[in-house]
Amino acid sequence: MSGSADRVSRLLNLVPYLLARPGIEVAEAAADLGVTERQLRDDLELLWVCGLPGYGPGDLIDMALDGDRVTITYDAGIDRPLRLTRDEALALVVALRLLAETPGVGHRDAIERALAKIESASGDEAAPPVTVRLPGNRDRLAELRSAVEKGRALRITYYTAGRDETTDRVVDPMRVLAVGDRAYLEAWCRRAEGVRLFRVDRIDAFTSLSEPSAPPPGAHPTDVRDGVFRATPDQPLVTLRVGRGARWITEYYPCEEVRAERGEHWLVSLRASDLSWARRLVLGLGPEVSVVGPPELIEAVGAEARTALAVYEESVGC
Repeated sequence: MSGSADRVSRLLNLVPYLLARPGIEVAEAAADLGVTERQLRDDLELLWVCGLPGYGPGDLIDMALDGDRVTITYDAGIDRPLRLTRDEALALVVALRLLAETPGVGHRDAIERALAKIESASGDEAAPPVTVRLPGNRDRLAELRSAVEKGRALRITYYTAGRDETTDRVVDPMRVLAVGDRAYLEAWCRRAEGVRLFRVDRIDAFTSLSEPSAPPPGAHPTDVRDGVFRATPDQPLVTLRVGRGARWITEYYPCEEVRAERGEHWLVSLRASDLSWARRLVLGLGPEVSVVGPPELIEAVGAEARTALAVYEESVGC
């Protein structure tokens, strides 16, 4: 799918490029566009059958190929490079600003460069009327670090994605650290009676208490050299059949087994913190994945899909 999308973008920009350079050599155009000469010729062959509705001889893009030189003789209205709409530019700017505000994100310089280029190209079109901030932004991270340095216990309101619930708990802070592109508060959780890592962007609120932070002697820092999540045998083993578009999960999540099957599918087994998390993962991947096991997950995903289909059919019927 991504290859098709890339080709559509390339074709939309190819016509105005050739219009500005009548008679250009195919080899020179391919070098400018960063594709092989064979790929460019394939794109030109496809352009012959592209055009306006009606798709008759007078509606299709036309060109002249004189040896190794090409000239567009009819552009079918595609005479400008592909540009972002105002909404698209604004969405990109907002997303990049949110990313820049996220604590612990790496390659911040690359984000800032991309943001500057898009804002410069879009001008006033992408200037948002409000300042974009994250609840877990750099200010929140600085406040947490300050609270930890003061050595006080904290009362936090925390969102647990695995159970999709928000809880209030008292913790004894130990340190603030970054793992990958996330920032965490490591603390002794009195509610769970154990050391826990709390993602900063999921701490909705916190207040310092008058009592000192006092983790018990057995509270040791977590070894995060191999990441935050540590699979254990007591956690459910999830087996998925994934297509090419979902193979990224094998790099993002610790897997117990990855086995290539016929065609483009892989059979992937991994431990999940709980089946609710696995259900959300599967539903988010859509048609790129199917559940092989366990049976409880198959039933949960099927029930969710049937409910969504029923709602869709009801809305269409209305």
